[in-house]
Amino acid sequence: MTDVAARNRRNKRRGADWEAELRNELRSAGLDVERLRLTGRDDEGDLVVRLGDGRFLVIEAKAARMEPGAFVGEAETERENFARHRGLDPAAVDSVVIVRRRGANWRRAYVLTTVERYFELGAA
Repeated sequence: MTDVAARNRRNKRRGADWEAELRNELRSAGLDVERLRLTGRDDEGDLVVRLGDGRFLVIEAKAARMEPGAFVGEAETERENFARHRGLDPAAVDSVVIVRRRGANWRRAYVLTTVERYFELGAA
């Protein structure tokens, strides 16, 4: 076994642990959150929060070095996949990336999105 393969397994485990921790903590904070299953090339994100008003928040959980552009792009694609697979109006589905912050608890993690999405400005 190579060092690269061992590192990849560790990273994958770290990501899965972060996803589970985030899900469990969000639930304990009173949010209706579920894990999403990988659906091949049409991935839908890691977690989804039902907001109670017919809206959803798709979460891409990351426990990796910060790559904002790539992370937000991935979350946007997964938001679209989630809405399409369920026949939802894409306007009813938001997405964010929650990036684990080294040395801090889950509440101090970073949340990434765009100004356009955050303020619901629509595409320019």
